[in-house]
Amino acid sequence: MNKNLLVIAVASTLLWLVTAVPADAAEDAAAAPASSFRPGSNPILFVHGYSSSGSYWNTMADRFRADGWPSTHLRQWSYDWRQSNATTAREVAAEVDRLLAGTGASRVDVVTHSMGGLSSRHWTKSLGGGGKTDAWVSLGGPNHGTDAANSCYDTSCTEMRIGSAFLTALNSGDETPEGTRHATWWSPCDTFINPDSSVALSGAANTRTACLGHSALGSDPVVYGQVRDFVNA
Repeated sequence: MNKNLLVIAVASTLLWLVTAVPADAAEDAAAAPASSFRPGSNPILFVHGYSSSGSYWNTMADRFRADGWPSTHLRQWSYDWRQSNATTAREVAAEVDRLLAGTGASRVDVVTHSMGGLSSRHWTKSLGGGGKTDAWVSLGGPNHGTDAANSCYDTSCTEMRIGSAFLTALNSGDETPEGTRHATWWSPCDTFINPDSSVALSGAANTRTACLGHSALGSDPVVYGQVRDFVNA
């Protein structure tokens, strides 16, 4: 190759490296989603359901972390699911206080699955938790009872029966008092919640999902995105 041509070729390559590559990198950075977490975003208490534990939330918590929430703001709490939901509600109160103290926040968001919605809503509605809760989420919650609870006999389970004294008291008056934003997600393919209409609450943002099983509500990516946007609104 002619020496002059070689110099021109090398110069052209160097010019491409210092212009084209950074431009591509800039485009990639622009395409990458920004962190959803903001300085004012609340810590989240996850409350699992019957016969479950805090590990139920592993997938959703990992997604929140990927979207910028620090681990200190994500509490996958476990409790004795056999006890009365009224007892669990008092434990929710203590857990929220610990979460607020540890993060310095003034309010929390509460994300629940199944029966976890009952104890946490009892806390927000009747034990003073409404003033500490910005957003409350129920995924497949038996908020008005389910006939699936007719075949189990733990105290907590009998409270999930349609017409139980616990649910009658919980749903009396305003189901979603002002001061806390309420949202529910329900699936037409959820075989644990019967009837499907049990999940929706008057005054809440009630969303029908795709055909998801009861346990899949907490790991579905579409539901996650909707929950993330709701709590972070």
